[in-house]
Amino acid sequence: MATLSNALTQINEWIWGLPLIFLLLGTGLYFTCRLGLLQFFRLPLAFRLMFKKDDQKEGDVSSFQALCTALSSTIGTGNIVGVATAIIAGGPGALFWMWISAFLGMATKYSEGLLAIVYRQRDEKGQMSGGPMYYLEKGLKHKTLGKILARCFAVFGVGVALLGIGTFTQVRSISDAASLTLHIPPFVTGIFLVITVGFITIGGIKRIASVSEVIVPFMSVAYIVSVILIMITHYQDILPTLALVVQSAFTPSAAFGGSVGISMQMAMRSGISRGIFSNESGLGSAPIAAAAAKTDSCVEQGLVSMTGTFIDTICVCTMTGLAIIITQSYLLGVEGSAMTTLAFQNGFPIGEIGIYVVNIGLLFFAFTTIIGWNYYGEKCIQYLLGEKAILPYKILFIVLIGIGPFMSLDFVFTLADIVNGCMAFPNLIGLIALRKVVVRETRAYFKTALSKEKTEDDIKVKHSLVNNSQIS
Repeated sequence: MATLSNALTQINEWIWGLPLIFLLLGTGLYFTCRLGLLQFFRLPLAFRLMFKKDDQKEGDVSSFQALCTALSSTIGTGNIVGVATAIIAGGPGALFWMWISAFLGMATKYSEGLLAIVYRQRDEKGQMSGGPMYYLEKGLKHKTLGKILARCFAVFGVGVALLGIGTFTQVRSISDAASLTLHIPPFVTGIFLVITVGFITIGGIKRIASVSEVIVPFMSVAYIVSVILIMITHYQDILPTLALVVQSAFTPSAAFGGSVGISMQMAMRSGISRGIFSNESGLGSAPIAAAAAKTDSCVEQGLVSMTGTFIDTICVCTMTGLAIIITQSYLLGVEGSAMTTLAFQNGFPIGEIGIYVVNIGLLFFAFTTIIGWNYYGEKCIQYLLGEKAILPYKILFIVLIGIGPFMSLDFVFTLADIVNGCMAFPNLIGLIALRKVVVRETRAYFKTALSKEKTEDDIKVKHSLVNNSQIS
């Protein structure tokens, strides 16, 4: 097992080397510049569109439900365990690189959501199917290359669902949290998850979306409020902590009072890889859910999708990172969920409540990630092998959930990173190849919106002049 773990670690370091990091950041930077800092200037509009209902439009679920489904697969162990492992590997500066990857990733996520609507299609059951598989195959001019990349993405997507984010990492984290907080044996947790996940996923995207739209907003708000309470009780440490995060992003040893063997590249790689693990910008998973949204505007759905990265990383991951760094839990020799639990225990005004906040939050976050990734893997296997392969896939998915509680934490996170990285490559190639579609659709939408606003303003002015003349 040690030999396999070492081999996977080497593969992971190769995949998540500078080429992929620069490809992820470069793609986000390109769209950020070409779209005029859209993730900054259009974020208020994106949040307004989040609650817009288009029940008469084509699609299976509302835009908000599609976002919650996407968030259900992103807000999970990456926000609690992943942030802790990033800080252990790269120091507090890893949080800074999470912010950078998230800001640029918002532009990437916008582009993914936009393309998901442009190239989606109905499947044999009459449901919407979309995502990188479809915009790679239908959008690329070189059709053979497009099909090859689409199939590669789908294969890696199934791999992430079965071996990465979808099963082992979440189940192991749930098992640890249930054992620590509720003293539930791992095998009992495994049996419970097998039954509940099986019931929910049988209902398809509508049942998954209905569960996600209840759990995700409630737990996200509760978790953020809890960290705000920690920061209130440690208000004098907030500015020094933020300064430490920025400083140690470039000189990691500054956080430890001397050399600890952590380089800037390690801080960058840890922050970016864990940030991507958490928000999945550039991986191509979110557009699979976005394609099911009831909308006829690809730009509006892109904007809604973009908020997912903001909520996941800029909000939730930042909360976890600040709690860990403010309480200096990263210096106490623990890792994973234990580090975050210790941070909440030491920082929360009432320590015992802090333990429950972290672990119950982890239970719900990880559970929704499992059901979200079950759907993603289902769509990928459907694309590869057709409708007949869905049932065997679901059975295998549930079996692997039963195995999850007994997997090594380091092993499952390394494996998840590998399949994540492999999934990113074909998707990023597709985004770059279809960049002109993204820019064209975006400019056309905002040009039309601007003309509409101008027309409405002219009408208001005319009405005002008519009313004034009648009064006089």
